[in-house]
Amino acid sequence: MNLSLRNRVATSFFLAGIVVIVLSFIIFHHLNSLNKDIQSVSNKSNRATMLTDEIRISVVRILKKQREILANKPTPELIQSISNSCEVFTSQLQRLDSLYSEPEIKKNIGQMLSYVDSLKVVLGKASLFHRDNIGMTSVGELADKILESFTEFQYIQYSQNKERDKKMKEIIKATKGKMMTTLISAFLWIIILGLVIPGKIALPFKKIKDAIRELQDCNFDVSIYYSQDDEIGEIAREMNKMIHSFKIFEELRADRILVENRKFDVLANMVKRPVLLANAKGELIYLNNKVYSLLQVQSEDCIGKVMTETVIPQCIIDTYDLAIKRRSKIENQEIAIEKKEESAKNEKELGDKISHKVDIEGEGNVEEGEEEKPVEYVYQGYASVIPIRGKESSLDYYLMVMSKEVYTA
Repeated sequence: MNLSLRNRVATSFFLAGIVVIVLSFIIFHHLNSLNKDIQSVSNKSNRATMLTDEIRISVVRILKKQREILANKPTPELIQSISNSCEVFTSQLQRLDSLYSEPEIKKNIGQMLSYVDSLKVVLGKASLFHRDNIGMTSVGELADKILESFTEFQYIQYSQNKERDKKMKEIIKATKGKMMTTLISAFLWIIILGLVIPGKIALPFKKIKDAIRELQDCNFDVSIYYSQDDEIGEIAREMNKMIHSFKIFEELRADRILVENRKFDVLANMVKRPVLLANAKGELIYLNNKVYSLLQVQSEDCIGKVMTETVIPQCIIDTYDLAIKRRSKIENQEIAIEKKEESAKNEKELGDKISHKVDIEGEGNVEEGEEEKPVEYVYQGYASVIPIRGKESSLDYYLMVMSKEVYTA
């Protein structure tokens, strides 16, 4: 599926938004679960605490009525009052029993219920209204057992409260772990999206940048391959057309330069005078046939090299240096090109072969103080340098024409 650059950016923002929304919902789910778990444990604990307080009040009320019965003569009103307290106490214990599932607590609550039932049975006997009988003793014993069972229940409930606090800490820790895992996963996904999506968007621009760099190096054989039909594809196609036009123009320019070089070569050789061409760096660009014949050099020994690194005579080098330094025309500079030592040596060897000594015993020896031979020149004349100015001084060219007569404008 081909997407435009605009749609790609929009898709990347859409995916980032989805990741943020999903992350928010997951975190909300974890927080909501944590809240529900804590609320459930807290509600159960609060209800158990409230019932425990009510039971404590009922136990205290029963003990108080029991002491009144033991201290005074029981009356029907007092018996009825303690019976009502027992009924309330029984109801409270039944509600408390529904809040717990632990066998130990249920067993303790069951014991208290049995003691309360036994107390109600004893209170229902008529013999209780007579003091110093067995019924009075039973009421006191049952009340004490109820108190002992309630005390034991409070110890158990204290342990349950510790377990409750520990459970709440575990719930909070587990929720933190889930949230941390979610955040790390989301962070990794965001990193992956941040690496993949920008790379997909930036890849075509990198291709275009590489193509432009190749163009800067005058490499017109490069092309941008991009198959998708979007804004970048349009740019790539237009740049390929431009590169093709540059390539055609460069070929035409090279052909034109080749033709002009040939024309210049023909004209320079028609002049029948030594002609040299160098650039602003002192590198030789062209020598006509007259110069090759005069200096007895090959093109690979001179063309493209700095004159000081070739066999070009020093008088020509000095003339060029003066013209390049001044960036101006030099006229009628005297030059003299000495005959090469190798040629003179060959001529001397040839003369030695022709001549021979007449006197073997020493006659005809060379006299001491023989005079040195004069310097021989293969060319003596004048050189004029004409600068061909470019847009910058580094683009200048310097044309030298040598002549044996003085040049007059």
